[in-house]
Amino acid sequence: MKIKIAGLVNDSIVDGPGLRFSVFMQGCLHNCLGCHNPETHDPEKGKWQDTEEILNKIKQNPLLDGVTFTGGEPFMQPIPLNEMVTEVKKMGLDVIIYSGYTYEKLMKNPLCQEILSKADYLIDGKFILSQRSLSLLFKGSKNQRIIDLKNSSIDNIVLADFSKY
Repeated sequence: MKIKIAGLVNDSIVDGPGLRFSVFMQGCLHNCLGCHNPETHDPEKGKWQDTEEILNKIKQNPLLDGVTFTGGEPFMQPIPLNEMVTEVKKMGLDVIIYSGYTYEKLMKNPLCQEILSKADYLIDGKFILSQRSLSLLFKGSKNQRIIDLKNSSIDNIVLADFSKY
């Protein structure tokens, strides 16, 4: 299966806890003012890559703690995202997904709900420049949440505690 990406980072320490493989997906309709990755917005840019090639790169790094899907907006490509999350979980790695959509909105879509049921954490919400803070861990603005997906439901959202990092 093909996925459109802006780039890959094999050893990130800023896209979640531990050593991570980050997949920067191409395409985002949120266009948040002050976005850290504006080059990922245009869905016509980026490059198509085979998901199996990316998964093989992930397998080649035995030091990884997890994989982060960011962007762009990962949920603009839910079918390849679902495949990748499924395969990454089979490798025993944790999964973080960044999205400009809120958890509540994503949970209204059955495919997004399926993806979130497999992932470990969701960092949700648009980046809001007026709420930007450089002191926040793994997120850019105060409105964004780091949701512990394994312990959350639509009626009870549990925020992850990454303060030890």
